[in-house]
Amino acid sequence: MNPKNIHIADYHYDLPDERIAKFPLAERDTSKLLIYNHGEVSEDVFTSLPKYLPSGALMVFNNTKVIQARLHFRKASTDGVQGALIEVFCLEPAMPNDYQMNFSQRCSVQWYCLVGNLKKWKEGKLYREIAMPDGATITLSCERKGLHGTSHLVEFAWNGDYTWAELLDAVGELPIPPYLNRATQESDKTTYQTVYSKIKGSVAAPTAGLHFTERVLQALDEAGIDREELTLHVGAGTFKPVKSEEIGDHDMHTEHIAVHRRTIEKLLRHQGEAIAVGTTSVRTLESLYYMGLLAMQGKEDLHVPQWMPYECSDVAAPPPTAALSALLAYMDERQLDVLHSSTQIIIAPGYEYHIVRRMVTNFHQPQSTLLLLVSAFLKGDWRKVYDYALGHNFRFLSYGDSSLLIP
Repeated sequence: MNPKNIHIADYHYDLPDERIAKFPLAERDTSKLLIYNHGEVSEDVFTSLPKYLPSGALMVFNNTKVIQARLHFRKASTDGVQGALIEVFCLEPAMPNDYQMNFSQRCSVQWYCLVGNLKKWKEGKLYREIAMPDGATITLSCERKGLHGTSHLVEFAWNGDYTWAELLDAVGELPIPPYLNRATQESDKTTYQTVYSKIKGSVAAPTAGLHFTERVLQALDEAGIDREELTLHVGAGTFKPVKSEEIGDHDMHTEHIAVHRRTIEKLLRHQGEAIAVGTTSVRTLESLYYMGLLAMQGKEDLHVPQWMPYECSDVAAPPPTAALSALLAYMDERQLDVLHSSTQIIIAPGYEYHIVRRMVTNFHQPQSTLLLLVSAFLKGDWRKVYDYALGHNFRFLSYGDSSLLIP
């Protein structure tokens, strides 16, 4: 079957609101762990994860850090009436378009943003006074510069010798998932980050990683599990519902990745096989395979288009080691220590996994692209997992429980 003809309605299940975890557990690694092992389903506690993994395997984590991407401005008051509240949600950097360069800018930056209450902001600049931690007060302005697909190009400017990263930390709000239906709390600044988060850029957490603690990471080390990190900045598109009847009409959002040479070398030492923590790690690892194919074809731009995996003939698909070796050669030619690229990959039933052999992931929304990814991994057996989780009091979505999938 052509994956473009998949009907998203076939990936529906009833998720009562009370099963959505609104807050995390007090100890994140005491969450429940569902184990799907070759078709058999059982459960345990997350701290037991290492005992289900083969010694010597490679486990890959996404070390992205969620930024305080949600900003609020008020329009100027008129006739004593308080101006409208406008929300500006930063999605990805436009100028400079490199995350680290953008965060280190002083004076001004441009971002692609979603704008809430847009009808009340027809034109002009919005201003906000910000009290900085050192006691200084600065003025931040924002101005719409044009449309960019479904988002807006917005320029932020400010006075004072502060970086954009410092401003976001001072005034931004952490963007917790919309389905939590609550305001962000101070505790979310800690609980909605993985303990190994390092590289700022995401507007949503790679939530499978939220269960890991230092004691679980240490237990993995003691069990002989090799660990490696990569970076995929999670965009707001991760919450974008599939609104089309067939997934062929759904546009996947672009996500930016950064992978170090040592990570690719380590993957090669593990024969191009890995255990992925979270769907973001899955999409990055599988995208590396197709980036390797593009490198083998002599392409300069290694961006992975949405439908590329299904347009390649798997009959003559090179092994993962060949694709990864081609990536290393590409980096050698350009003297790159870090590969920066992007992906729009959609993983749906019919997809053949190349690198990911086991997956740690949470329970995803009905009719979502993430559920399609899980179904592809389990060769269509996703309902067994979700029926068990619903019938055994598992908590769902970002702050919910976890699963280990071994197809």
